[in-house]
Amino acid sequence: MLAIGTLAKRTGTKVQTIRYYEQIGLMPEPGRTEGGQRRYGNAELDRLAFIRHSRQLGFSLDAIRELLDLSDSPGRSCAEVDAIAQRQLREVEIRIERLETLRTELRRMIAECGSNRVADCRILEVLRDHGQCLTDHVRAER
Repeated sequence: MLAIGTLAKRTGTKVQTIRYYEQIGLMPEPGRTEGGQRRYGNAELDRLAFIRHSRQLGFSLDAIRELLDLSDSPGRSCAEVDAIAQRQLREVEIRIERLETLRTELRRMIAECGSNRVADCRILEVLRDHGQCLTDHVRAER
């Protein structure tokens, strides 16, 4: 049995985050010692590692909850799991596209700046007037 601090170190998760996951039901309420200290086993360690890795891949807490529910029913089709992963991939691709658009606009602004005086700064000028942007990064942001 592991203390919460040990569980946190093994998974790279903050103690406060583990408690939060317990509060919102992603992690089950742990067993406790007679002194009231939380104790975790391998199942909780695996579950927290799953949550942590899913978060690193950008999955929302709701999506993780769905994935955990699905993983608790091993006889079900994995089509729902695939759909959740496909949805996450689409969201990542949209973010990448948005970031590439932003990078293009920022590079252009920097290249056009003469780096002389603030009064003549092209970067500040473009930031004041979106109409001078070449890309519709506002739309891509939504």
